Amino acid sequence: MHSPHSDLTPSTAYVMAPASKSVSHRYIMAAALAEGVSIVRHTLESHDLERTRGILQLAGARLEALPESQPESGAWRIIGMNGKPQGGAETAPLSCDVGESGTTCRLLTAVLAAGKGVFRIHGQGRMHERPIGELTDALCALGADITFEGKAACPPLLLRANTLTPARCGGDVRLSMDISSQYFSGMLLAAPMACSPLAITLCGSKAVSWPYVGLTLQCLTDFGIHFTIYVRPDADAPWQLLPTGEWRQLHEAKPDCLRVQVFPGPYRAGHHNVEGDWSGASYLLASGAVGQRPVCVRGLRSDSLQGDRAILDILQKMGTRIHVQADAITVYPSPLHGVELDMGACPDLVPTVAVLASFARGVTRIGNVAHLRYKESDRIDAPARELAKVGVCVEQCADGLRIKGLAGDGNGQGHPCLPDGVQLSAHNDHRIAMSLALLDRGQPGLHVHDRLDDATVVRKSFPHFWNVWEQMA
Repeated sequence: MHSPHSDLTPSTAYVMAPASKSVSHRYIMAAALAEGVSIVRHTLESHDLERTRGILQLAGARLEALPESQPESGAWRIIGMNGKPQGGAETAPLSCDVGESGTTCRLLTAVLAAGKGVFRIHGQGRMHERPIGELTDALCALGADITFEGKAACPPLLLRANTLTPARCGGDVRLSMDISSQYFSGMLLAAPMACSPLAITLCGSKAVSWPYVGLTLQCLTDFGIHFTIYVRPDADAPWQLLPTGEWRQLHEAKPDCLRVQVFPGPYRAGHHNVEGDWSGASYLLASGAVGQRPVCVRGLRSDSLQGDRAILDILQKMGTRIHVQADAITVYPSPLHGVELDMGACPDLVPTVAVLASFARGVTRIGNVAHLRYKESDRIDAPARELAKVGVCVEQCADGLRIKGLAGDGNGQGHPCLPDGVQLSAHNDHRIAMSLALLDRGQPGLHVHDRLDDATVVRKSFPHFWNVWEQMA
């Protein structure tokens, strides 16, 4: 990284990163599954996390907010259910409303399948169009009974659980990451509650979002779950046991070349702090690159396993000047240029990078993210539609986007500009709304918040986003 030419100036905007949504989900789930009392601090307080906590409480855990909890950062005392999620009866299934949280839906569908009873898993909006069939097929192979109420292989669904029995499928299930890494992560979280060891082998054609699996493995480690990992260079080679802890060095995974074996055992209660969220911080860091003043984001671990830490590499590749400290990152206003990017490992950053690219000189090509069509919105189509409103030429490709930046294009503008009277759409998607906020930085006085059809969608992952955004102006 570049070092700054001088110390931070008084004009630098200082902000705290929100808590990690991905880590918050996983650690709250693990604490709820543990035997005994856990304390989990600095959790993200958002609609998605409310859904996760509510369902875990219904299934047998007790969650109590500690006095130190704040609206933007929670602290929870969690009395675990000792690995025994409890559902309802056939005539009265336990209602599990996941809202619009794909993370809640996919992770908890697997976790609840390791319990007993009947669970009705349902949601809102596009949730009933988001596929989950590959995960439910694997759970059925392990003994679950699942019925879809509407669209095939999508919620809403009835899950009849009677623990997971790996012997029914030879102790091995195969899951791909073509659409989502959350199938794999969900099975990892459920596996310790199975009645015998379970091997989960990566299959499919590619592995999107692999770093999120690393976060799940870290969670299992922190809660005392024993697992082993096997890798091989190609599908015809023999499996090799990876030395303990070396999975942290895996930055990607190849189908048919990775297998995780999880051993039965209790989640161990403990005290945990959730790290800052690189996904939520990406908008703040990007603001430093395209705005008028440097931005220093505190509370981020520069050695984080979060895949969206890649925003640093992307910003630098686009020409941004950055200063990295142990727990803070400062980004300086910089002229940007177009780049070629494979974003399969960090798909949540795509809306942010798409808007960044509109400020750059030349063309930016974002690839390996075809699965973004199945998110809260179609995250390939939505950025293209909104950027077109501000004069940016965006081509939708089979696996991503091609964006022609406005800097240096000779039109005298050099940056995206929203015409008077034109409204922006968040497409009911928190990440689209927050990425579009960057348009403020190129057009003083714009106030994207007031030009969005629904600025409140940020509640899903970063409820106090607009307050933080105003502080940085």
